[in-house]
Amino acid sequence: MAKKAKASKKKKSVRREYTKADVKELRAHSKGKTPVAKIAKLTKRSEGSLRQKALKLGIPLGHRR
Repeated sequence: MAKKAKASKKKKSVRREYTKADVKELRAHSKGKTPVAKIAKLTKRSEGSLRQKALKLGIPLGHRR
């Protein structure tokens, strides 16, 4: 029997620049210790994107216990 190749639709990522307002919001969430998953939903960005931006800005994000 031949296996059928499953056609998977991968979600196309859309790159959006971070505006000054986005950075200000990210800093506020960092200070408020908001979970990264919650920030991702609010900003409609991936957790990875948020973590990378926080790393570049030098602000802590997530992994705080």
